[in-house]
Amino acid sequence: MEKIHLYDKILYPVVTEKSTNLSELNKIVFKVPDAANKKNLKKNIEKIFKVNVTKINIINKQNRTKVTRGRKVKVSGYKKAIITLKKGQSIDLTTGI
Repeated sequence: MEKIHLYDKILYPVVTEKSTNLSELNKIVFKVPDAANKKNLKKNIEKIFKVNVTKINIINKQNRTKVTRGRKVKVSGYKKAIITLKKGQSIDLTTGI
């Protein structure tokens, strides 16, 4: 059986204007692999960052096509997780993992 590392379930944090506004509500947004689920994410985030997770929302962004300079371009989809932390706790994303 293959041993899975804790960091395999978290690809990287999503840092956008919307996710920065969510950080005021104790919410952090991460891009996660397609095979990730809520139970494993909760365990891994609590072990890595030493915080208490109260809720996890997972969003699947679908594949789509867009037109760039008159050509159709395929934009691949991804999966992201919005993690709600216990009140008063936070994760500092500037230090890195």
